Amino acid sequence: MSLRTKTAPSSGDQVAPAAHGPRRSHVGGVVAGSLFAGLVAAVILPFLPVGTVDVDFSTAMVLFRFALGWALMSVLSTRFTDQPQRWAVAPAIFMAVSGALVLLAPDAVVDALGWVWPPALLVLVVWVWTRARRELHSRTRVWLLNPVLVVLVLFALAGGYETIGQATAPTVAMRGQLVDVGPYRLHLECTGSRGPTVILEPGAGGSAASMGLIAPAVAADSRVCVYDRAGRGWSDPAASPPDGDQIATDLHRLLDRAHVPGPYVLVGHSFGGLYIRTYAAKYPEEVSGLVLVDSTAANNKPVSKPKAGSYSVLEHASSLFATTSRLGLGRLLYGEDARTTAATAKDMSGTLEEYGVANRSTGAAGRLRSLDAKPLIVLTAERGNSKGWMADQNETVTLSTNSLHRVVSGATHASFVENPDHAAAVTKAIHDVVVSVRTGEPL
Repeated sequence: MSLRTKTAPSSGDQVAPAAHGPRRSHVGGVVAGSLFAGLVAAVILPFLPVGTVDVDFSTAMVLFRFALGWALMSVLSTRFTDQPQRWAVAPAIFMAVSGALVLLAPDAVVDALGWVWPPALLVLVVWVWTRARRELHSRTRVWLLNPVLVVLVLFALAGGYETIGQATAPTVAMRGQLVDVGPYRLHLECTGSRGPTVILEPGAGGSAASMGLIAPAVAADSRVCVYDRAGRGWSDPAASPPDGDQIATDLHRLLDRAHVPGPYVLVGHSFGGLYIRTYAAKYPEEVSGLVLVDSTAANNKPVSKPKAGSYSVLEHASSLFATTSRLGLGRLLYGEDARTTAATAKDMSGTLEEYGVANRSTGAAGRLRSLDAKPLIVLTAERGNSKGWMADQNETVTLSTNSLHRVVSGATHASFVENPDHAAAVTKAIHDVVVSVRTGEPL
């Protein structure tokens, strides 16, 4: 056995450098950055300036956002860390293909996906969780990745709820007719026979179905028509959000082309009051009386329309919001009314757009300065009024020298169309205006 001693190397000896691999980034930062990039994409992609903006476009952009986040996680973790997450390619492909199908496939294919996508997503989430637990050794898995997987599970469950809800909902046939008013068709249903004809205008977000407590009662004594504005109920959507001016023009064309004789007693609830005031200002010879049901107040500050073809943030935002209808939110919000309309996504989008152009609608309604002696009844809810609401209602009564203001005890803004007792107060007001028109006697 020999004894060896260590000696210092001489100046001429070569010392091999320590073996160090290439510097690698921490995988947690890559995961966090990828998820953040996906979040940024979720804000940008649905607002891209494209020719057609609808719920399918917005849904596809949301799915592409998830695809981008997963793809970045796979590529960047493989390139820059010692924990490559190549499995992330699978959810990236799943989301990208789903988005492409929603955007490009026929409606029948997209509807069929409603049965396949939720269970497939649940299986994918379980698989991703298993792979990440095995291969991703970072606290970001607990604090960032797992919450994302929980969100995807909720999406799958909500999508399944919507699909089952559509399949089990009773089939409701459209009553009335679709009338071509130019760029689109509007749904109209008229019942009863005796004149003058009563036209019911629902509030913001409402459709013909929302007048279900009022129309049959009015039809017992008068001819009454209910209709769906563009983008509501059974009617086709408009190319851009219709304001009060456009709604009044559409209604004029609808009644003319459907050969509904006038002049009319117009009844408007909430925002519907703005629209019938605009109609009375534009077509005074076609109006014989008004009933304003807790109507939104008009103003005297007209707002100009945006230029045709201009970019509309509102249109993109409303379509993005409407994507939640694929997760059952519309069914929860609309309840029974959702089963009586043609497309809940369209209804949700149209509601947001209606509020978005409210300033133009209130300005258009302000052009009506006088009804002369045409009968006018203003109904106001006793409860839930905002500051200044009653003063606005009192001012509205002055539009006619033949008018009444009735504050309905216990009524709220919504109960006029939801509560049978308060809906009866609306029916009574309509009857009184109709009688005044028929007899020529003041209210």
